[in-house]
Amino acid sequence: MASLSSNQRHQIAQRLLSIISIWGLCVGVGSYLGLFSTFPLPWFALLVAMGITVPLAVYYGNSIFRTYIQGLHLNYLTLFHVWRIPAALTFFYYGSQHLLPSTFVRNAAWGDLAAGLLVLVVLVLPKSNWKYWGFHLFGLADFVTAVSTGLTFSLLQVPTMETIATFPVALIPLFGVGISGASHIMALDVLVRQTKKFRSV
Repeated sequence: MASLSSNQRHQIAQRLLSIISIWGLCVGVGSYLGLFSTFPLPWFALLVAMGITVPLAVYYGNSIFRTYIQGLHLNYLTLFHVWRIPAALTFFYYGSQHLLPSTFVRNAAWGDLAAGLLVLVVLVLPKSNWKYWGFHLFGLADFVTAVSTGLTFSLLQVPTMETIATFPVALIPLFGVGISGASHIMALDVLVRQTKKFRSV
């Protein structure tokens, strides 16, 4: 794996933070203005899918970006998932108001809450790759369950699922979900590469 200079890493980090900030701002403003509520639910589901696939396409298609990610400490790819705690609480609240399907809330909220709390456990455990394996495999399994449930209800155009496209809930599927899914897969890819490198020594 080619190495990057500290200046290159700094520049990539700045660009990445800028892109993430603009992405989040656009989703926030768009959902606040009701833009995403005008989309048919299947189209909204397509936007969610794109939010997952585009970062991964960049990761696997751009060797410089991939080198940058592989050079990060795994804590950075783990800490972000704390956001899933407020996401879970948001789902619980909207579910209690019958504004989201109960099955979706059950499949998405409890797993997100567990994943978010598990981040705190991972950060205090002794240094070991196994804790990252455990967290990201669990997180990815929960992610697949929640996203597949949400996409299914969106494609079936379940009426209460329309809330997912409104502010502030839309920030979860259109912003947080994409970064979460991509970071899980990137972290697991880093772990696989580290394991192969260790075994080859």
